[in-house]
Amino acid sequence: MGTIKDVILAPGNGSFFYDDQAAIRAGAVHAGFPYLGSPLTSGFTTIRMPSRSLSIGLVLSDDLIVWGDMMSVQYSGAGGRDPVFRLDTIEALTRSVVIPRLLAADVSNFLDACDRVLSYHEGKRLPLAIEYGVSQALLRAAAHLARTTPTEVICSEFSLPVPDRPVPIYAQSGDSRENNVDKMILKAVDILPHGLINSREKFGVSGETFREFVKWVAKRTQEIGEPGYHPILHFDVYGWIGLEIGMDAAKIADFIARVADDVPGYRLHIECPADFGSTDAQVHEYAKIVALLDASGTEARVVVDEQCNTLADIHLFAKAKAAHLVQIKMPDVGAVADTARAVLVCKENGVGAYVGGSCTETDLSTRAAVHVAVATQADMMLAKPGMGVDEGISIVGNEQSRLLSVLKYRRSQNSIRNTSAASA
Repeated sequence: MGTIKDVILAPGNGSFFYDDQAAIRAGAVHAGFPYLGSPLTSGFTTIRMPSRSLSIGLVLSDDLIVWGDMMSVQYSGAGGRDPVFRLDTIEALTRSVVIPRLLAADVSNFLDACDRVLSYHEGKRLPLAIEYGVSQALLRAAAHLARTTPTEVICSEFSLPVPDRPVPIYAQSGDSRENNVDKMILKAVDILPHGLINSREKFGVSGETFREFVKWVAKRTQEIGEPGYHPILHFDVYGWIGLEIGMDAAKIADFIARVADDVPGYRLHIECPADFGSTDAQVHEYAKIVALLDASGTEARVVVDEQCNTLADIHLFAKAKAAHLVQIKMPDVGAVADTARAVLVCKENGVGAYVGGSCTETDLSTRAAVHVAVATQADMMLAKPGMGVDEGISIVGNEQSRLLSVLKYRRSQNSIRNTSAASA
């Protein structure tokens, strides 16, 4: 039995800012780095707010302390998401509800510990930020007790083979699009560049500004990329195709196909082409868009983000084939065990699984995400946290490289032991 002797909390910072998506869509103007104007989304005191985190440390019976980080995503309160992270509220609930549960838990079994510690409180789920951070700590506790990696814990709990292949990495540019695209290309990122197409100015009348940017990115990969470098092009348009072109599935599919025609030979991902306002509407309309694109034979693929937050949502989209890929935005899903389940649900339904998250996360939550993505062999994972590109690529890429080296070493040692036992 694995027991927790004590629990400690440490307030901290996320790696970017919380942004009021509704105010930005309504035309809020940049004034340097902040935005001018009043926020429109409940919980925001300004349109752009520094992101915060709360670390939770579990003091195990051997005095080792394992950690997890709680936070919410950049566009909190939008698209059906939990409200913006409030440190005082989260800390109070953690102390009153979660810590007593942790002190009574057996943390040697990861899934059982998650179920018990993160069960409903007063008939409702705990805030997803709490689920996310506490489950990271529980995963690390189980790995420590088993003397394995978090990846091996996930594989054991879900009866998965221990992986030997890397998961492709996807980087996001933030607003410094051109410089960051160059960084991504020089570092040969598998999937790029996101683009942060989150305003009418960036999308352009009838989408022409966006289309020119897509063509520039493709051309740039050929100009400065190493010979043979041919990434997937992935752009998040924050619903602007629907906002600018119209909320008709056929028109949206036609626009996406024309963008794909602009960059022949490239696989094109379009994330959040439109936001239809609810999960049910999003499932219904995205299924139409997917079917139309599939029938056209285009290389374009639709990625769902908004209105697809929890594991239950992901079930709906995957079963309805209402996306080619689902972004499993980890802080919105909640417990990291549910991210693993979400990847497996996508695979069972022939839908791509993108283990994502947010620029507002921390190095600690990111490293946990890598273990879940590699264990489940997701189709792609986000280089996070922050908007600096280099840091996210380094944290995710290096954690994955170290992990795969550990697993390779373990396999070699097991092979030696098995050979010695057979010859004895």
